[in-house]
Amino acid sequence: MTVTDPRHARDIESALAPGPNGPEVNAKIPFPMNGWLRVPADRYHSREFFELEKEKLWPHVWQMAAREEEIPHPGDFVEYEIVGQSLLIVRQQDGSVKALHNACRHRATELGSGCGRFPGGQIVCPFHGWRWKIDGSISHVFGREGFDAETVRPEDIALREARCDTWGGHVWVNLDLDAPPLLEALFPAANILQRNGVQRMRAKWWKETILNCNWKLAQEAFFEGWHVKQTHPQLYTYKDGADSETNLQNTVYTPFVNGHGRFQSGDAKEGYGGKPDFLQAARLNWSGQDAMTLERDITVFESVAGGMDTSDPAYIAKAFDALYDFWEGAGIPAPDRTPEVLKMWGGDIHLFPNYLMLPMYANSLAYRVRPYNDDPDWCRFEVWSLTTYPEGEDRGRLELSGRFDKDDTDNWGLIPRQDFANLERMQRGIKNRSLKEIRLSEKWEATIANMHQELDRRLAAGS
Repeated sequence: MTVTDPRHARDIESALAPGPNGPEVNAKIPFPMNGWLRVPADRYHSREFFELEKEKLWPHVWQMAAREEEIPHPGDFVEYEIVGQSLLIVRQQDGSVKALHNACRHRATELGSGCGRFPGGQIVCPFHGWRWKIDGSISHVFGREGFDAETVRPEDIALREARCDTWGGHVWVNLDLDAPPLLEALFPAANILQRNGVQRMRAKWWKETILNCNWKLAQEAFFEGWHVKQTHPQLYTYKDGADSETNLQNTVYTPFVNGHGRFQSGDAKEGYGGKPDFLQAARLNWSGQDAMTLERDITVFESVAGGMDTSDPAYIAKAFDALYDFWEGAGIPAPDRTPEVLKMWGGDIHLFPNYLMLPMYANSLAYRVRPYNDDPDWCRFEVWSLTTYPEGEDRGRLELSGRFDKDDTDNWGLIPRQDFANLERMQRGIKNRSLKEIRLSEKWEATIANMHQELDRRLAAGS
C-alpha cells in the first residue's frame, strides 16, 4: 500500500511528540508518569494497571496481527490473540483480508486456532456444524427448524468483524470500529519505513519465546542502542576510542506523535570516537542473529575488501556500491540510496504500541511483544528476519518455526540470547522494594518516555 493520505505528505521530521501530559491526563490513571523522564515501577507489574490496559489500550489501538505471507491464498487464516480476545485473519476471494471475531454466534465455540485453511471457503463450527462464508456471512444453520426466526436472523448471526487493513506487508487490526484510519495512526513511522522498502520485504524466518517480563519492559530494551557496549561487547568493533564511556557513534533519538519513536545515525562529525570495523561488525551481526545482515550481504562485502582497511569510509562506500550492483543483477528491488535511507540502516522504528522494525540494507529485524497468559509479569516475544527477494520469487506460505526457550542455542543466536537474559533480570528488579520508579536519559531514552506518555493518554481517554 502506498501512503497517499494528504496528511502524510507533510514533513516527517515535523511530527515531533507533544511532550509530557498535564494533570488532566495524570489524574485519570493509576501510576501516571512522573514528569517526562520518570516511570513508576508499578506500571510494569500492577494488576490494576494491566487491567486498565486491557480495557483502554488493546481494544482501541491498531496492532500488527499477521504478515501477509501467512495467508497467501483465499481461505487461508491465522489466529491473532490479544489479552483473551481472538480474531481470525482470513484472506478473501478478492485478495482482501478480513478480521473476524473467533466465536460461534450460537454458543460461542472457537471456530479456528493457530493457522490453516477453511476448505471450500466455509468456516464450520466443530460443535453443531453451523457454517459461515469466509466473509463472515452465515451460510447454514444446522437444525434451523428448531429456532425462532428472530433468533437466527442472518444479520444477527453473521460473524462480527474488527477493523482490518494492510500496510508494509503486514495485516493490522483494531477491535474499535470507530478507530481512526490505519495510516493516520501509523504516521510518521510508516512513511519512514516505506522509504526503506519494508513493503517489499518477506519473512526469512519467524520464531517466538515466552519471557518472564512485562511487555513494555521487554520492548523498551530495543528503543535505544547505547546498551550495545555492555550487553553485546562483541559488536563493539571500534579501533580507537575504545575506552570511551559510551558508544560515541552519532546516534539521534526522535520521539514522534502517536507514541512512535526512532533512532538512527546522525550527520557525520569529527570527534565522535573511533571508527568501527565495518566488515567485522557485519560478520558478527550475521552470525549472532541471521537478521538485518545476512550471509548474502557478507559475501558481497568480502568480495571487495581485498587489502583495504575495513574501517575506512572508502571501503564502506565501495561495499555499498557492490551491494547495489548485486541487487540490480539479482533482480532485488533496492531502497533509494539517499541520506534518509542510509541513516536508518542499523536504526530502529517503534510503532506504538508493540511492534518494532530495525531496517538494514534490503533486510529488517522485527519484534512483536504481547502480554501472555493474562499475567502482567509475562510476555510473548516474537522475532522475524525479513529480507527482499528477487521479484516474482514464490516463497510459499509463512509459518511460525516454533516456540523456543530463551536459552536455546540451536534456535537463538548470541545477540538475542544476550538481550533475553537482561529482560527477565529487569522484571525481577522492577519489583524490588527499594525501587519506586525508573529514571530515563533525556538523550538516550526519550522514545521510551514518549511511549509511556502516549500510553497514558490512551488509558485516560473516556475515563
